[in-house]
This record gives sequence, structure tokens and C-alpha cells, in this order.
Amino acid sequence: MREALHHWAISRLGATGDFDVLPLIGSKELVAWLPTFLEAKTVLIPDIAYPTYKVGAILAGAQALAVDISPADWPKADFAWVNSPSNPTGRVHTEEELRAVIQWSRANNALIVSDECYLEFAHTAAPTSIMSHTGGENTNILAVHSLSKRSNMAGYRAAFVVGDTQVIARLREVRKHAGMIVPLPVQQAMIAALSDDEHVVQQRTRYNSRREILSPALEALGFQIEESRAGLYIWCTRDESDWDSVSFLANCGVLVTPGSFYGEKGARYIRVALTATDEDISSACERLMALKEKS
Repeated sequence: MREALHHWAISRLGATGDFDVLPLIGSKELVAWLPTFLEAKTVLIPDIAYPTYKVGAILAGAQALAVDISPADWPKADFAWVNSPSNPTGRVHTEEELRAVIQWSRANNALIVSDECYLEFAHTAAPTSIMSHTGGENTNILAVHSLSKRSNMAGYRAAFVVGDTQVIARLREVRKHAGMIVPLPVQQAMIAALSDDEHVVQQRTRYNSRREILSPALEALGFQIEESRAGLYIWCTRDESDWDSVSFLANCGVLVTPGSFYGEKGARYIRVALTATDEDISSACERLMALKEKS
């Protein structure tokens, strides 16, 4: 399995230089416990972000600070998360943005952890891994990936981290004492999944088709779609309270997530998942368009 992970990191992520790989019991394990394992004191998280980044800092007793993608105004810290494509916004960070983050890491001797779980699901932008921009110098750089997303293996709890050999060696020692060992059958499933790209292409096509079907229906009802250039979600707003939007769509039988779950800056947005079946997505669009015709 380690050989499969190493090969995939080179061929898909563009990783070069000295790096190591480590399997995980799902990516949430790492997100929640990494600050604790590394005894982080200050953790920077995106200002609109997956909530477990903050929870992980709380578990570690660390200070969690929300920041924009540009590190120009970042405070001093020993740990920072970046997330591209973003959950929930679908934002894809540019090469220049990722290189700026790497430079911040080197200038501050701070760890950067890039959550890239949605990397395979491009739509109108092509995401790249932070590992492809290090020039082979991977000190204080980690990239996290999940087969829950890439290969629809959520129930398997199968993920992995790639990057700094010394950091991963430290994690390996701590995690084995904590019992965080990926079972052999799951390892075999990971090898099989990483050796095949066809199912990923099919899944990406499926998600993008759903996005293209659902987006016009939301826009017809006054929602403005922002970012949403990759990943599994549509991030949109009607410039009203997120809970008003949630209630409005719930009355149409469509369940979405309030943006405030992801931080204060999300309070006027909603996240619409593309993970329902094709039939359910089509049915939701029909209900939304019917509501538009009545209005």
C-alpha cells in the first residue's frame, strides 16, 4: 500500500524530492487530532471552512484563528490549514496563492497542511496539489487525501497524508500507540482504488452534470452562485440570512446546509450538495422551476 500511495503522489500530485506517506482511518482522523499530536499552539484556519479544523484546535488546547487565503496578513503561528478545492465554497487556489503559503511556511518555520480531498473533482478550474509547488523541498508541508471522496469509499475510512518525512515519522510513532492502524482489508481496497482512474472520471462527470442541471434552477430563484469551481458543492446566496434560504428551499423539499456552519462569513450563504442521486437532483430542479413559474 505504501508503494501505491508513493506512486500516486508522484503521478497525480506531482510530488518530488524526499517525502513520505501515511495511511489514515479517514481524513477526519487527521484533521481532528493532528494539532494534538504535534502539540500546536496556534492554528490558522480558512475564514470559511470545514468546522473540524477548529474542533481539532480546540481538542489540542490551541488558539484557532480564521484567516484569508493570502498569508500577507497572517499572524505568527506554528500550524496553518489550507483547503483547495474548498469545502464549502468550491474555491480553487491559484499556483501563486499556494506558492505564497509555502513561502510563509519557510519564513516562519511553520507547518502547512493542505486538505486536498476534492482535488479530483475539477469543473471550471483545475486544482493542483501543494506538493507540486514545493520544488522538492517538502519540509513542513503535508497534503491530505481521502478515498471517501475520490472513490466513494466513505464507509471504508480510507485516507492518507503525504509530505514531510520527519513530521510523518513523528505521526507514525504517536498514532500506532493510539491504535490508529488501517486494517489490512482496507489497505487492499485502497491499493485497488488508487490503481484505477476510470471510476474517478465517471464520478467527476456525474457530479459536474448535476451541477450544470441544478445551478440554473437556483439562479432562476434569485441565488447567485459564487466560486463553486470544483468539488461536490454549490455555494450560493440570495443576500439574505442563510436560515431564510434554508427554510425557503426546505418548503420545496430541498435540504441544504446553512453557510454559518462554516464560519461567520458564511452567514448569508448556503451549501448545496451534489451527492443526491441523479433522479433526486432532477426532481429537485423540477420543484424549483415549478416554484419559479408560480412566482
